[in-house]
Amino acid sequence: MSDPTTEPGTGGADMSQEPPRPLSPGISPLLVLAKIRGILDAFTLSRPVLTLAEIRTATGFPTSTVNRLVSNMVAERFLDRDGDGYRIGVTLAYWAAPATRGLAELDVLQPVVTALRDETDETVTIFRNEHDLRVCVAMAETRHAIRREMHIGKILALHTGSAGRVLLAWDDEALARILQAPLEAFTPSTIVEADELRRVVDDTRRLGFATTSDERDEGATGISAPIFDSTGHVFGALGISGPTYRIDPARLAALGEPLVAAAEEATRLIGGRLPA
Repeated sequence: MSDPTTEPGTGGADMSQEPPRPLSPGISPLLVLAKIRGILDAFTLSRPVLTLAEIRTATGFPTSTVNRLVSNMVAERFLDRDGDGYRIGVTLAYWAAPATRGLAELDVLQPVVTALRDETDETVTIFRNEHDLRVCVAMAETRHAIRREMHIGKILALHTGSAGRVLLAWDDEALARILQAPLEAFTPSTIVEADELRRVVDDTRRLGFATTSDERDEGATGISAPIFDSTGHVFGALGISGPTYRIDPARLAALGEPLVAAAEEATRLIGGRLPA
């Protein structure tokens, strides 16, 4: 039997396809909210305007349901008319503004990222934990012709790579969730045993940074250090990465000092503090 709180075929982006959060005990799901979410999920950056027919196709909802909900969503300004189609309402953007205030911190941190790239001549990134995945939110790419493919918005597994190691080392709840699920192997060097992952995460917290090679992509090496926010929680992982032939053990050791110094500068710039 299908879950009554979800609907098939919502057609949204990957991040919007997560299941609803669990309700408090004794609270029954409102099916109409799942249907409204399904309609909103149908809109994407590449398809910002949809007709009623396209919404029906994307959601799989009956025609009468789509007509009724879309009309009500327009009346409540969840959706706006756009010719023969509909788009996400501007009012929703107003409501979403408080959730995006933290993004301004990335503007403050970009000069640190760029300066570290210039100093090391390797790709520098900031990754954050989003829904127990690590997402690249800032970067400055190496000028070398041979480089590891990276872009803002890239999503990677949290249990792989030096950035993931850092994000887990200062987030006990995320670590506990990751250790409860099977760990996917991406290369022969990926850590897939829970006890081993816990051990290297503990080492990361003790050392203050993490280094990895070949865990997510064979032939790639990375080193990352934490950035902390004003509450002492990990804000993100500042990292340097590149091909292993260029970042050999000696070079990797030399990158530690400038990386940690840059991460500490980033923490200061956003008014952060070290955890107690």
